[in-house]
Amino acid sequence: MRRIFIAGIAALGLILGWSSTASAQGCSIGSAGATQIVAAGQDGRQVRLHRPAGSHSGALPLVFVLHGSGSTGEAVLRDSKLEALADQKGFLLAAPDGAIALGSGYAWNIPGVPTTEGKVPGADVPSDTAYVLSIIDRLVSAGCADPARVYVTGISGGGRMTSWLGCVAADRFAAIAPVVGLRAGNPLESDPRRPDPETCKPSAPVSVLAFAGDADTVNPVAGGGAGYWQYSMDAALARWAELDGCDSPPARINFTDKVLVTSYTGCKDGVSVAGWIYHGLGHIWLADNDAMWRFFARHHR
Repeated sequence: MRRIFIAGIAALGLILGWSSTASAQGCSIGSAGATQIVAAGQDGRQVRLHRPAGSHSGALPLVFVLHGSGSTGEAVLRDSKLEALADQKGFLLAAPDGAIALGSGYAWNIPGVPTTEGKVPGADVPSDTAYVLSIIDRLVSAGCADPARVYVTGISGGGRMTSWLGCVAADRFAAIAPVVGLRAGNPLESDPRRPDPETCKPSAPVSVLAFAGDADTVNPVAGGGAGYWQYSMDAALARWAELDGCDSPPARINFTDKVLVTSYTGCKDGVSVAGWIYHGLGHIWLADNDAMWRFFARHHR
């Protein structure tokens, strides 16, 4: 099945005019050790792509990092410091911009979910899901990315978009890691303290590692806040555990009184579901990048 998928992507690359020799010769997009703006998809949008420093053979793991509402790919690269980790661990890092102009930056088009300005994206707004998937296709076709090792993280609105990609494109991502933004679908209209099961139906199990702070007043871990938030992080984790077929109750460990770890085990296809809540931290990039990468590296399609 994987051979058929890769052959199909290669054929698509020929149709769209992508390099037909890149897969044989190695990645020809961007430069090693640099972050550059490169063409991404069919609609003319671009993406900031960081290729790791050093010499690497073969297709590499690909990590997406998604900015928060009103921010940019450039800003989240700076704040997350993931470029240095990409150089150290040897993975591609993609930082796209959302489709919706918001303040001095952008917001993500998550169908049915209002932006921080309270506006639900209309049908005329470009699909950010299609955009992200086109980046994967582009990099796989060019011999740069391994389709079995594609991952996504993001902060706040980017965390919600990360969660959405897990809901609607689980077959394309080996794992997701939202930061202060884990969701499992929209809040249920009749009971917004619960996720609506109709709005998150992943086609395959997907591993989840979420990061948050218990002093976050924007996306409170206990729920509430803006209309798009409402249900708690525990409710989101429990729903992902249900979607992933985890057969154990949640285990909770308070490490050194700094971080509360909630984890589910016995999930389908070797996936895992866990959340880290840092005591006293708020709405910032608080992910442990090394732990996130170890989590990503354990999972593949």
